Amino acid sequence: MDSPWFRFTHLLAALLFLGLTSGCATVTRGTTDTLVINSDPVGAEVKLSNGMSGKTPATFTLPRKDNVVVKVEKAGYEPVEVTVTPQVSGAGGAGMAGNVLLGGLIGAAVDAGSGAMNDLLPNPVDVRLVPLSLNAMASGGAPAEDRLRKLRELRDNGSISAAEYKRERAKILREL
Repeated sequence: MDSPWFRFTHLLAALLFLGLTSGCATVTRGTTDTLVINSDPVGAEVKLSNGMSGKTPATFTLPRKDNVVVKVEKAGYEPVEVTVTPQVSGAGGAGMAGNVLLGGLIGAAVDAGSGAMNDLLPNPVDVRLVPLSLNAMASGGAPAEDRLRKLRELRDNGSISAAEYKRERAKILREL
């Protein structure tokens, strides 16, 4: 009963079992990533779209599969938003390739669904905050700050595109 065919079928059955019961990247990389957020100047408030918050420099453990919007704000500075997205990493792709080679279609589905094959990018998030003009701060945040706030609202509600927002924001900041 210890023929080469017998050993081969048992080895194949074991590999198939492993491939079907787990995703390679899920096992080797996990389903979370550590996102690092830095700002210049430090001590800015950080708010994530998932409800988490902190002060820079900050680190958050997040699921590898979800987008997250990072808002960085500090009094006297223009707030900044950065969208962090999951993207297939080299190590995650290798884990997925391991699934394909071993015939683990279920493992591949687990890796894809859990986000284990992804990295969150950009990471770290490095933000340089732009100071508002001294006149705008002294007058209680008058014209420029109000125009920047209104411009963000127009972008956020879809009234203007991201490109229009960037162009108009640059104009306002040049006036400061």
